[in-house]
Amino acid sequence: MTDAAQTAPAAQPAASSAPVRRSNAVLAAFSSVCLPLAAFGVALPVTLPDFYATFVGLELGAVAAMFMIVRLIDITFDPFIGWAMDRTKSRFGRYRPWLVLATPILMLAAYMMFVAVQPGAGPIFLFAWLLVLYLGFSIGTLSQLGWAAVLAPEYDQRSRVYGWWQVFNIIGVVLILILPTVVEKTGIGDYADGVRIMGWAIVIALPATVGLALLAVPEPITSGGQPHGSLGAYVSLFKKPVVRKLLFADLLLGIAPGITGSLLFFFFGQIKGYDHAQAGPLMVLYFIGGLCGAPFWAWLATRVGKDRGLAIAGIASAVLYLGATLAPGHNFVLTAIVMFIAGLPYAAGLFLTRAMMADAGDEERYETGVDRTGLMLSILSATTKIGHVVALVPYLILQFVGFRALPGPGGNSETSLITLQVLFILVPALLMAASAWVLKGYPLTARRHHEIRRALDERDAAAAEAA
Repeated sequence: MTDAAQTAPAAQPAASSAPVRRSNAVLAAFSSVCLPLAAFGVALPVTLPDFYATFVGLELGAVAAMFMIVRLIDITFDPFIGWAMDRTKSRFGRYRPWLVLATPILMLAAYMMFVAVQPGAGPIFLFAWLLVLYLGFSIGTLSQLGWAAVLAPEYDQRSRVYGWWQVFNIIGVVLILILPTVVEKTGIGDYADGVRIMGWAIVIALPATVGLALLAVPEPITSGGQPHGSLGAYVSLFKKPVVRKLLFADLLLGIAPGITGSLLFFFFGQIKGYDHAQAGPLMVLYFIGGLCGAPFWAWLATRVGKDRGLAIAGIASAVLYLGATLAPGHNFVLTAIVMFIAGLPYAAGLFLTRAMMADAGDEERYETGVDRTGLMLSILSATTKIGHVVALVPYLILQFVGFRALPGPGGNSETSLITLQVLFILVPALLMAASAWVLKGYPLTARRHHEIRRALDERDAAAAEAA
């Protein structure tokens, strides 16, 4: 396929039986949208809870309660959004119109939550704008993930598409995490000013990157009947072993980093002795490790299969994370090195589970004749969010044992600090290791998917000739 064909803005027919290999330029344009979306992705579990608990002045329990309530509401959004996407038919494609819809919603939410908020804002302010943010974020991420699923349907090329997607996610995370530190170190402002600049960066980047993707990247059209709207049709997806194993693995992999992100500044500040300006770069190094490790996990998935690659990554994550968090504090260079190493398997979880669920969508279309890719990706997104909800439980536990985000002159009690360490170190490591165990016996292998794709391509070609 020529570059000209790849960059045509209109929706395109489904690919033929030959593997579709998108150019690096097309994948870069498509993945650029991840830059602002990833900024939300790291701000929601890491930056905003800490920001609202310190600068805005809300109690830890109130912050945890608002985030948990909104996330539980948001989980109900995803199946409806996925269902609506699967039923969307337009000359611009199935998923691109939804990405356009998400853009102004996210821009408004970013401005209100990062820029307009003032100290003393109450829980209602946080609840209302967090709900708007999550609605836009769900629409934006699901539309991009669905678009990725049809961009290259072949097994290994799909891994490549989602690999690019994850690399740009990590780049977006790194860029947004260093902003507050840069603002502080250069004297532009304090931590709160850095968070506000983070918001402005998101507001500016959203329309620019979405516009680039719309202009440069096609959206192939897949065949398949309209999704059946009954509850039973959707519940049947949970009966599939492939879907169940993916959901359990994704849930575990969502809880682990959610806990890490929500407790990051507390752990590094009160256990390891690093302030915000130091803890931020340490997290950046963790994600840079993920960026450097991403090509390896994409390569490994083509050699041993996505399921085995993901299982190996889960075990490696647990071992390296334990080593990093148990390293002695008050030694920034040593901590920086071990955080970089611990981040090497980070990318595997997100991009491999999404690529595997897209493969499962092909299996569902092969068996039923119905394309439920949007719904299936939305279910996976919902489990990730459930993981993030559970990840806020440590806030409630810490408040119960008397831990305070801004301790008084005497500091926090020994019991509360030990609780913090158990929650931050042991629990995520166990969850990462467990994600590998649930993937045992995963049935949708590379060979099985190749057979499904060949049958789908033959069916699509016959339908096109009949039309």
